[in-house]
Amino acid sequence: MVDLYTVSSRYYDEAYATLQDLRDFPFYMELARRTGGPVLELGCGTGRVLLPIARAGIAVHGVDGSPAMLEELSRKLAQEPDQVRERVTLSAGDLRSIRSERKYLLVTIPFRPLQHMYTVEDQVAALRTAAFHLEENGLLAFDVFYPRFESLLSGVGEESLEMQWTSTSDPALTIHRYFRKDAVDKINQNFTATFIYRTFERGKLLREETAPLKLAWYTYPHLGTLFLLAGLTVVEEYGSADKAPLDNGAKEMFFVLRKAK
Repeated sequence: MVDLYTVSSRYYDEAYATLQDLRDFPFYMELARRTGGPVLELGCGTGRVLLPIARAGIAVHGVDGSPAMLEELSRKLAQEPDQVRERVTLSAGDLRSIRSERKYLLVTIPFRPLQHMYTVEDQVAALRTAAFHLEENGLLAFDVFYPRFESLLSGVGEESLEMQWTSTSDPALTIHRYFRKDAVDKINQNFTATFIYRTFERGKLLREETAPLKLAWYTYPHLGTLFLLAGLTVVEEYGSADKAPLDNGAKEMFFVLRKAK
């Protein structure tokens, strides 16, 4: 079975560059500057957050479980100046179990890798991985989406156009990404879906590729319980990357935590 990132890694950077409301990077950069690093990024993907932090002079260790995403990041890293490459360490690993001898002043899990943890056991394990790597006064930061149940539970089987962009390598190509929700599991708080990538050349369909998606969702009390089980305590919490209040109008949940005393 093809996993999500085998296909999506080829389109990831161009696709998310089109999102005007994806404003999480300044949140994580501010924390990196505040702590001074080193930073451990769990679920580093293609380096959307990691590379600018390294360019800012901060050492960062990126971990990801997808060989395809790490391959794309390594390709990009090879094009960076020596001083940037020297600040970056990359590792393949499972967020639930990876362990390093090094401790970090900042551990981040940006743009929702925790939503690929589908059981309480896996969710606690991932948070314990983050806590294990924290310096005594280090910070952990991550985000997940705030569940909007009216949309979570509806639209099963419907296909919708999410985004489209022109290929940077071939301006004659336009890629459209469609989203189709396939099933919702209310008991286990997750849904399965499919990304459909259709590539067009001057309006003619050239190819279609699909990538399976599965995401868990969290409620606020659920997260609070996970923090207790992982030995973490909340330092800051927000309803957006812009640090809006975490209230009933929030669309996201951003947390900054430290190890509980």
